[in-house]
Amino acid sequence: MGAVVPAGAAELDIPGVGAAEPDATEPDAADPDNADPDTAEHGVGARAGSFAAEHLSPSFPERAAWGTAGKLRAWQAEALDAYFVNEPRDFLAAATPGAGKTTFALRLATELLSRRVVERVTVVAPTEHLKRQWAEAAARVGLHLDPDFRNADGRYARHYKGAAVTYAQVAMRPSLHKDITEAHRTLVILDEVHHGGDALSWGDGIRDAFERATRRLSLTGTPFRSDTAPIPFVSYLPDRQGIRTSVTDYNYGYGRALSDGVVRPVIFMVYAGQMRWRTKTGDEMEARLGEGNTKDITSQAWRTALDPRGEWIPAVLSAADRRLTEVRHSIPDAGGLVIATDHYAARAYADLLQQISGEPVTVVLSDEKEASDRIADFSAGDSRWMVAVRMVSEGVDVPRLAVGVYATSASTPLFFAQAIGRFVRARRRGETASVFLPNVPTLMALANALELERDHALDRPSAEGGEGDLWNPEDALVADANKEGRASEALTEQFAFEALGSEANFDRVVYDGREFGGFAQPGTDEELDFIGLPGILEPEQVHDLLMQRQQRQARRHASRPAAADGHPPAPLHRTLKEQRQLLNSLVGLYSKNSGEPHGLIHAELRRVCGGPAVAQASVTQLQARIEWLRKRIGR
Repeated sequence: MGAVVPAGAAELDIPGVGAAEPDATEPDAADPDNADPDTAEHGVGARAGSFAAEHLSPSFPERAAWGTAGKLRAWQAEALDAYFVNEPRDFLAAATPGAGKTTFALRLATELLSRRVVERVTVVAPTEHLKRQWAEAAARVGLHLDPDFRNADGRYARHYKGAAVTYAQVAMRPSLHKDITEAHRTLVILDEVHHGGDALSWGDGIRDAFERATRRLSLTGTPFRSDTAPIPFVSYLPDRQGIRTSVTDYNYGYGRALSDGVVRPVIFMVYAGQMRWRTKTGDEMEARLGEGNTKDITSQAWRTALDPRGEWIPAVLSAADRRLTEVRHSIPDAGGLVIATDHYAARAYADLLQQISGEPVTVVLSDEKEASDRIADFSAGDSRWMVAVRMVSEGVDVPRLAVGVYATSASTPLFFAQAIGRFVRARRRGETASVFLPNVPTLMALANALELERDHALDRPSAEGGEGDLWNPEDALVADANKEGRASEALTEQFAFEALGSEANFDRVVYDGREFGGFAQPGTDEELDFIGLPGILEPEQVHDLLMQRQQRQARRHASRPAAADGHPPAPLHRTLKEQRQLLNSLVGLYSKNSGEPHGLIHAELRRVCGGPAVAQASVTQLQARIEWLRKRIGR
């Protein structure tokens, strides 16, 4: 039997398809005497069942090239077995990001080619970068796909076994792709198939192009969209409430992958803080992130927090860089990723990170070859940070990413799962992922429900406002492009939204659906207790350490001197924030009763009570204005 194999190391070879170098800890992989006789004899042409084995491990200790793991994980073998029970024309496989959907799909493709069930393979991917990634992965297993095929070419060259294209490309000329598909027995792999519902033209395009394909394999690694547009080639059946819900042929969720050791556990570092901004009507507002505000207030406070000119983002980036330093003590090539809202923010965050870390930062702004090259260089190197807008949120594989900052205001379950999926790809046992989040209720709910599996449901009314987003820049762009000019609305918006100031504090850790720790100032030992966890920990060790750090924080709070009323004295900056918030609420109430603009009320308060603007006023000055307003309001 050879030496004892570490947990997660024993897996089955993919015969004859460019297997990775044998692992030194696994002598059977290099010993032909111990190889499975069926797979050794038949190679790629092995019959159904030759890729399954009772002793398969759920994971593997070393990371192979993307999509080309030389050995199958247990779930991949199980999914292949499930496919070959009936060999259906359509098969929908859902597997959590990082689990190895590409390896599964390419293994299935080589099986179907070797059995002469199909003659050609077409991969449809969401982006240009992903279609190249697919072509490179396929080439490593001996399957040559053309990633440069253009609709104008008409046909791909004879030396290719197929092509990798995008959904948009198919939607532009579905009749062309229909002809190519029907010219040979074709397997169509629809990667992240939920994109078939992104636009009516995309759904119609892939339906028209691939309706007569010999076989179709649909893949998804994230929750489906919450709209009610049916996705082509996905089956729907009514649930107990009569709502038609998507049917998955094989499902491998995050919870199972985590218990198998296939993906990393995710530790969410949550940061709150006080925000100030000026609305489009000229009102100055103030609120704390995560304090049960209205949807509009939360949205604007969140937007203020992400402004690079404030103090919130620099504080969070500094904490994330410190966390990355800690992780790199155990994982020297560990990298970090900041997901930004737009190009302006991405460049500003990169400048801040360069000042914080003292190292150059990779910036990825678009879905072009140059951006793909930057991602590839970052993935192969050992530099600390990359900042991207959306491109790295789905399917892009950078296994060394271990620390993330969610600095975007997109909040759909789909986008969130795609973003977190960039950090969960495990290379060795004990790795963890750390993601820094703003304390926003929508994100907290998603972080606490990371293991929730969502099917796609039809027949339900769409909620007003789309997918439950707050301020989503992409949806905003679409809305701006589609709406007609509204002069009356423009007249009321005399000012542009302006972030006036922001402050950050550590708020808590969310891990495995539980919360640990509480308020801590950035840069303090209390914050370091949580962001300074070791980089290599087993899941149960993470839980135990967080419990210890929480208890230590509680002891520190208990030992602080109490005020006369028995409560610890509030820091001056918190007292100021509370007084400003109370003053702004009273100004809003007075404005509602009197019809006077907020700005005029604040000016009158300064004339009557004296003192500088609210931002520079002392606690005493703020309290004097509050008392004056209370008398005028009669409270």
